[in-house]
Formats: sequence, structure tokens, C-alpha cells
Amino acid sequence: MVVISKEHKINEQIRVRQVRLIDDEGGQVGIIDTREALRVAQEKGLDLVMVGATAVPPVCKLMDYGRFRYEQQQNEKDNRRRARTQEVKSIKFRIKIDDNDFNTKTNHVRRFLEEGNKVKVTIMFRGRERTHPELGERILERVAEAIKDIGTPEGSPSIAGMDMNMIVAPVPGKVKKKDSDKDSDTVTETVASEA
Repeated sequence: MVVISKEHKINEQIRVRQVRLIDDEGGQVGIIDTREALRVAQEKGLDLVMVGATAVPPVCKLMDYGRFRYEQQQNEKDNRRRARTQEVKSIKFRIKIDDNDFNTKTNHVRRFLEEGNKVKVTIMFRGRERTHPELGERILERVAEAIKDIGTPEGSPSIAGMDMNMIVAPVPGKVKKKDSDKDSDTVTETVASEA
């Protein structure tokens, strides 16, 4: 015998003496012998599927199990398609950034947050700039202040190598709806150009 699924016992896999039978239209037939329920299922060209294994006696239903599994798989596929994935976008700032460049990059951060993505804001240090992390913190504070209506920092800035990073998450309720046809639940990272 071929086992179709481990989720539900079907037909000869049902090893109890009596079952509470539900017909193919959802009506209760009552408690009957399992062999009798199998005979009824075969007469109607359907499968006997155990849907309530913990009940006493177990609940079984007459249905086309192949069609049931197909519909279940389609629903799962649709749910995965509708599930929106959140990306982590990345944008890089320098310590010596001009006001116009700062405004442009902050607008990019704002747009990413409006789309519902997290943003990794990176301050890149070169050479001796590394000895002045307070300058990078000031820029990150300016970014946080400029986008406080739509995003909030997830934590304090952290230094990794020659970079200082801060993750900004969107404020719930301020996110635009976007239709995502991606089936994966992966987090991707997109890097914007540096100034």
C-alpha cells in the first residue's frame, strides 16, 4: 500500500474498530464499524480520511483525498506568495558629507522605510577618521532625527572594522502596501552608492 501523507490516515491505514462518520456533504452519519465506513467510501468512489484522531471514537470523513491534498497545497502556495518579505537595504555615508548629499541619501532611507524595508545606515571611515567616532555618531543622530516620523533605530550604533552601522526599522502603520510575488523568505541586502 502506498502512503500518501503522514498527516491523515486514509482507508486501510485506519486501524480502529469504530469511527464517527461524516459524509461527503458534511452531514453526520453516526458511529459505525470501520469496515462498513470503508465499504460506503468505496461505493461512492471516495476515500475514508481520519480528520479527528484524538476523538473517541475517531472522526472520519468521506472525501476525494487527492483533490483535498491538491487544494491544500495550492492554498499553502498562495499564502507563501502573499507573505511579504522584508529586505535590509543599505546606504553609506561619509564623515565629510555635504548637506545636499546628506538630504539625498536621507530621502533614499525614507523611501526604503516607506516601502516597508529595514535600512542599514553605514558611516565609512578612512584613515585617521577612525579616531573620531563621535563624528560618525553625529551623522547617525542627524539621520535618525530626519526620519523619526517613519523609522526608528533598532539599537545603538555599532563599530565593525572601519565602519559604524545602525539598523533603522520602519514604524508600523506608515508602510505602503506592495505586492510581492517572491516565494522566498530570505533577507537580501541592497547597497546604495557612496557619496
